Amino acid sequence: MGALDGRVALITGGARGQGRAHALALAAEGADIVVGDVPAPVPNLSYPLGTEEQLRDTAKLVEELGRRCLPITLDVRDPAQVSAAVEQTLNDLGSLDIVVANAGIVSTGPLEEVSDQVWQQLVDTNLTGTFHTLRAAIPVMRRQRYGRIVVTSSMGGRMGIPELAAYNATKWGVIGLAKSLALEVAKEGITVNVVCPTTTQTPMVQPTGSDDVPDDLVRRMMKANPIPLPWLQPEDVSRGVVYLVTDPGVITGSVLEIGLGSSARIH
Repeated sequence: MGALDGRVALITGGARGQGRAHALALAAEGADIVVGDVPAPVPNLSYPLGTEEQLRDTAKLVEELGRRCLPITLDVRDPAQVSAAVEQTLNDLGSLDIVVANAGIVSTGPLEEVSDQVWQQLVDTNLTGTFHTLRAAIPVMRRQRYGRIVVTSSMGGRMGIPELAAYNATKWGVIGLAKSLALEVAKEGITVNVVCPTTTQTPMVQPTGSDDVPDDLVRRMMKANPIPLPWLQPEDVSRGVVYLVTDPGVITGSVLEIGLGSSARIH
């Protein structure tokens, strides 16, 4: 028996990378899974987003673990799509017990070179998309008197990093969103926590799929890691997610930093 037998989890940004790893980790603990992602290009990004095929592959991998999986095309920037995904989850799988608000994008460069369009894309996806996801899930969890929510921030949401100012602003923002919501629902059987990974080996930072370090910014970030590893694996983050969603209900409003030791430098 798994720690999540009978539970249903919705994971945004689930086609690949951290989202796929979270889907497999929660399924391994017994949860049925809904994975949402937007298989469409976003202008001005230096890497491609997940595809419909990758979304289906995630579902297949979950089903190979013996769990049900519902893949949904989902753009978290659109509140109607998020609400429809929650409704479909309830209709097809019967409940919504866990939400991992993981969908996010990144763009790098000096602040004065960040265009209005790139700024808006980052805010709409990383911050507003998380807001849409949490807002849609909370009424369901309140009715159930149970819920486990994990929001993906970043070590960039805990410190300043040159050439990531716009991205970091959104990741600081989701921490404030999650902590405030945690206080709103603390008496209703719902916990809300945050994971803050450092650089993780996913297509977001390594689009080619090779082991090469992709650019100077990532190289500089890697050199700053007190633990001498170049980056995390997605499964490293998933262990933190599993820890938070299997908690009996005594941890909420917390930030779990998975930072290869960089937490030691934060005051």
